Amino acid sequence: MTKYQGAAAHPILTSEVILTDNRMKHIIERRGQSFYDTFRSRFAEVLSDPDYIFKDQKASTAMAAKAFHHEGRVVNIVVRLCVEGDDPGYKNSIITVIGENEKRFAQRLRNHEPIYKKLDKDV
Repeated sequence: MTKYQGAAAHPILTSEVILTDNRMKHIIERRGQSFYDTFRSRFAEVLSDPDYIFKDQKASTAMAAKAFHHEGRVVNIVVRLCVEGDDPGYKNSIITVIGENEKRFAQRLRNHEPIYKKLDKDV
C-alpha cells in the first residue's frame, strides 16, 4: 500500500483490503451483476498493480484505476484507507467500483492529477 501513501495525510496501517457484503451489494445495485461478475476477480489486481492512483475528495480515500483492453473498460476502485488514528482493527476497504469507457477516463486524466502513474503509461 506504499503507492497509496500520498493519498492519505497519515500513515496507512495495513495492506489488507476487504470488500464487505454491504459494499458488494452497493456495487451490484449501481453497476449491475454482469459488471460485478466480469470484474470481481480483477479487483485485487486493480488495487495491487494500478495504472493510476488518484486522491479522492474525502480524506483517507483513494481511487485506483486500471485499464482492461477487454471490453475497452477502465475499472476504478475507491478504497477507504485505514490510517493512523483509526481503530487498529479496521482494514482498508473498498467503497465502490466504477467502470468507465476510455474516453471518460481520458477526461478524468485531464481534470485530475494522479498521485501515482505506472511507468509504462504514456498518458
